[in-house]
Amino acid sequence: MKRYHSVCVAAIASAALAACGGSGGSSGGSRDFVKAVGSSTVYPFATAVAEKIAGETGTSPVIESTGTGGGMKLFCAGVGADHPDVENASRRMKASEYEMCQENGVTEIVEIQVGIDGIAFAEAQNGPDMKLTPEEIYRALAANPFGEANAAKNWNDINPALPAIPILVYGPPTTSGTRDALEELILEAGCKTSEDMKALKKSDKEKYEAICTDIREDGAYVDSGENDNLIVQKIAQNPKAVGVFGFSFLEENSDSLKGIPMSGVQPTYETISDFSYPGARPLYIYVKKAHVGPIKSLSAFVNEWTNAWGADGYLKEKGMVISPDDVRAKNAEVIANMTPLDPAVLK
Repeated sequence: MKRYHSVCVAAIASAALAACGGSGGSSGGSRDFVKAVGSSTVYPFATAVAEKIAGETGTSPVIESTGTGGGMKLFCAGVGADHPDVENASRRMKASEYEMCQENGVTEIVEIQVGIDGIAFAEAQNGPDMKLTPEEIYRALAANPFGEANAAKNWNDINPALPAIPILVYGPPTTSGTRDALEELILEAGCKTSEDMKALKKSDKEKYEAICTDIREDGAYVDSGENDNLIVQKIAQNPKAVGVFGFSFLEENSDSLKGIPMSGVQPTYETISDFSYPGARPLYIYVKKAHVGPIKSLSAFVNEWTNAWGADGYLKEKGMVISPDDVRAKNAEVIANMTPLDPAVLK
């Protein structure tokens, strides 16, 4: 009965949106421009696509950098002109977010992988030449590494071979997909070097997640908001600080920053492309199928990604790591058919 209700809500909202030329709510009125929210990592790529179609469609898409998590809440809030058409995401949608969408009538969601990125760790060009591993980062940033309160003050408290300078890392907030990826790809990987933690995951998953992914709040890690450029500026000015952000921001600021190797692997286009760099991750956009017809320029915006994401496309110049040929072909087919996401693939 609950699912039937959601489908009916979606149908009614979609019909209202179409009938009003894009109106999905009493306060929103009609809308002929695309509205996208979400990831700060995907933001510059989505902005480039928006600029490309603005001249062709006569409308300029509005792209907001809200963070992946914050964007999902806005995207899933409903169907209609009051709500975003597109969610930019630096991680895959969670099953719980999909359910939130369903409950609010957003029943047909199209998932499109637009490229690849990496969580880059970087320092200033005149920094101390840090070399780190996921375990060392976990020991430095976790609130309770391996179940013990974190007392490390300096990097050499983690490993005597590391510099005797305070642990100071500027990174993304909890609303960011980059933060989710940091926790899953780096912190959890470091935590799982312990056999005890592997066993804990089977016996008490909630406790395991808290120990493995909760980040300390005593000043060693500084939440810098949904502004990767701010992190870039802070570490460029402080050679003793480390920054965490999307690889494209490192590549665009290579004159003032340098990547920190992870387990001996430097963050580069090649190592992220082949996923040999530990922080590599896919990038996505999510589209409301109910909006594709009523929001006239939405189809043009979504289709433009297929022109932009190739080896010769303009997003590579912006720092995007290009997906393999088969991945691009598969997602181009998804766009052509507007194939809804199968929730069985979500976690």
